[in-house]
This record gives sequence, C-alpha cells and structure tokens, in this order.
Amino acid sequence: MPGSVPLALGLDTAGVQVPWYFRCPISLELMRDPVTVSTGQTYDRASIESWVATGNTTCPVTRSPLDRAFTLIPNHTLRRLIQDWCVAHRSLGVERIPTPKQPADPDLIRSLLAQCPALPPLRKLRALARDSDKNRLVMATHETRAALVDMAFGTNAGGEEVEAEAMAVLAMVGLGEAEAVEVVGRRERVARLGELLVSGEGAATTTATLECRVNAGAVVEAVAAVSGADARAVLGAAEGVMEGLVALVEEKAHARAVRVGIRGLFALCLAKENRPRAVAAGAAAALARRVAEGGGGAGEPERALAAVERLCRTEGGRDAVVAGAGGGAAAVCALVRAMSGRSAEHAAGALVAVVGGSEPLQVEAVRAGAMSQLLLMVQGGCSERAKRKAQHLLKLLRSAWPAADSIANSDDFLQPY
Repeated sequence: MPGSVPLALGLDTAGVQVPWYFRCPISLELMRDPVTVSTGQTYDRASIESWVATGNTTCPVTRSPLDRAFTLIPNHTLRRLIQDWCVAHRSLGVERIPTPKQPADPDLIRSLLAQCPALPPLRKLRALARDSDKNRLVMATHETRAALVDMAFGTNAGGEEVEAEAMAVLAMVGLGEAEAVEVVGRRERVARLGELLVSGEGAATTTATLECRVNAGAVVEAVAAVSGADARAVLGAAEGVMEGLVALVEEKAHARAVRVGIRGLFALCLAKENRPRAVAAGAAAALARRVAEGGGGAGEPERALAAVERLCRTEGGRDAVVAGAGGGAAAVCALVRAMSGRSAEHAAGALVAVVGGSEPLQVEAVRAGAMSQLLLMVQGGCSERAKRKAQHLLKLLRSAWPAADSIANSDDFLQPY
C-alpha cells in the first residue's frame, strides 16, 4: 500500500503495514491516543507531551509556535479509525488499542470544589485523583490545594468524615510551598497531623484508621519535601509525628504505609534537629529492620538507607541500627547486600559507622563480600562522594583482609577520605 510503513514490535514480520496517517510524526509508531495541537497537527499524546516537557515550544512538523496553554484536543475520529483498523487486522496479531481516559476537566474540578464541604463531591475528587497521574496534575493548582487544606484541617467545619476525605485527596494531590506554609505556620494544624498519625481519629473502622494515619503521613512527607530545615524541625518536634511515622514503617503487611513512613522519616531527617528525635522514637531500629528483611524498604531502598546513614551518625543511632537489624553480623550482611545501584553510597556510609571500632564486624564485612562491592564502587560510575566513602571503607577494612590477598598489599584504591 503506497504511503505505508511496516509496523514495529514484530508486526512487520506478519506482513502488516500501518498507514502513515495512523502513525505519530514524532515516534513513527501507531498512535494510541491521538491529539491535535493548536497548529492543526495530530500527534500521540505521550509523544507530544514528552516533546514539550524537554523544553520545545514549537510544533514538530510545522515549526510554528504552540499556544502557551498547550491545549491538546482529543482526535476521537482518528482514534476510532485506528481502532477499526486494528480490529480488521486482528487475525494478523494486531491488538485493538483501548479507548484512553481523558484528563479531568478543570471546570469539573472547580464545580466539585464549589459544592464542598460535603462528602459526595469530595469522594468524586478522590476518585478522579486515584484514576490517573494526569488527573492529579490537573488538580495540582493552588486553588484546589488551598481548598483541600482548609477542609482537611477543619476550617470549613465539615465534620470529621469531610476532614478525613479531604486529607485523603490532599495526600494524592500533594502540596506546594504556599500550602506547606499554611500547614506549618499554624500550630493547631501541625498538632492535628500528630494526632491523626497516632490514632487515625475520624475513622469508623480499624482499616479506615490505618488509612487515615497513612494519609496524614503522606501529607507530612509532602509538606517536609517542599519546606526548609526550620519547617521540618517544627514538624519533627510535634507530638506524635515521629512516633506515627515509625509506626507506619512497622506495618509490614501494608506496603503503602511502610513506603509513606520511610519517605516521611527521610524528609524529616534532612533537618539535623530531627535526628535525635527520630532515634528516640525508634526510627533507626525500624528502618534497619526493613533493610535487613531485604524487602527494599517497600520500594524506597535509597531513602531508607539514606535515613539509616544519617541516624547512624547520631548519638545512639548506630546501636539502634545494629539492634534493629538483629545484631552486628546481621546488620553488616544487610548493608553489604544493599551496596548496589543508587543505594550503594548510603549503605557504605552506614557500614562505616557500624563496623568502625569493631574488628570482629570488620572481619564479618569482608566475609560478607564487601570488598568486591566496594571495588566496583571505586571503579564504576558512582559519584565522587560515593567513591570517597568506598575508599574510606576499604582502608578501614584493610586490616581484616586475608594476609595472602594481593589487594591487602595494594594502595591502588586507597585515597584520602
């Protein structure tokens, strides 16, 4: 067929050709969600969004400027034609593309907010936020966030159920700097987060109570992530906040709770003032347990190990990490296992604190295979800071290397720390 090109992903081997007008001009692949831009050209949504996200402001085909609002109009007619074509070629292995869900209409979001505080519109907002990242992006405006903050902290007197529902939406949408200031700047709001983290007040069942605690923890993490050290210190000093986050990390059967707890503790421990509080609340032991269990910190291994490294440098933190991991040998083995990928730097930093001053643990680290991991770090593509930590640990473990080992008699990898 003139003007057609073979379809990628193996369909060309079956003799299937895709008309050029069904292919995205950017990716040259079959369009799954065709949208039309202000210049009249049609692209696959993912491709044109990536094009603009990299800083381009012109239409890839015409080179004309795109409108500032970057309006994408779904091309429903073309999508249906593509779907019909897929169905017609099903016998040749072509799968029908699903009908894409369109992002929420900003006018709908404003309409639902206007009906608040009330449970039905809040539940619709929650469903929209849960539905897709695109919806959450549409909802992430100051107007929406500010309204949710007011409802979540009882400003609109909507009752505990309304507050809990608003907190759940806020946990998914997140907060910007302006909204974070509105939370941290009011003592009663910070205190409320501590209460929710510990007790989950306002929930009707045990499951709902845990959900309320997780949502409060997600809001704490969101606030801490966009705030400075002073705001983080205020959050960390609030009664119940540290203890509540530690309790979430201990909820092994609830992956989201563990993930939120780890992210919250990591964000708060960026402030030095919070580290002794975290150790006292049991954060070092709880995080070490998650690392030692090998679960990757519920998908947050880098943050878990970064927090462990910081807490190891705090008074009492090293002993708490060792105890939480199940003893010195278990802690060493867990940290050596974690010494790979993006987590390697933090695992090495924590290992320095754990084995420093203990010859038996240094020997245990060598037995666990720390040497090969450290040499890979020194020779690989790690950051300079990670390499310095690896070199320092190599020097620390040198006395524990077997005397016959050629590496033990070499200074090739040892540089000043």
